[in-house]
Amino acid sequence: MSEIIELPKNSRETYQFRLGEFKGHKFIDMRIFVKEDGKNPCPTKKGLTVSPTLWVQFRAALVQVEAAMVAAKWLDEEDLSETQR
Repeated sequence: MSEIIELPKNSRETYQFRLGEFKGHKFIDMRIFVKEDGKNPCPTKKGLTVSPTLWVQFRAALVQVEAAMVAAKWLDEEDLSETQR
């Protein structure tokens, strides 16, 4: 699997975004990894895989989620523009 980006969740866990393939099926994997006692991080069951054929729809759904977060005042519009630089 090819890791794209890793984001910290807390002191023990990270979010990893990766491209993968299983039995000829390609997917985008977004999963929580946990690091225990100096060992390499291990994937948990907490995650999500998205088929490349659904990626455009998935991104459109995230845009709707972002709009709802702004409307609920969980985020400011400026927060979103910062991540797109």
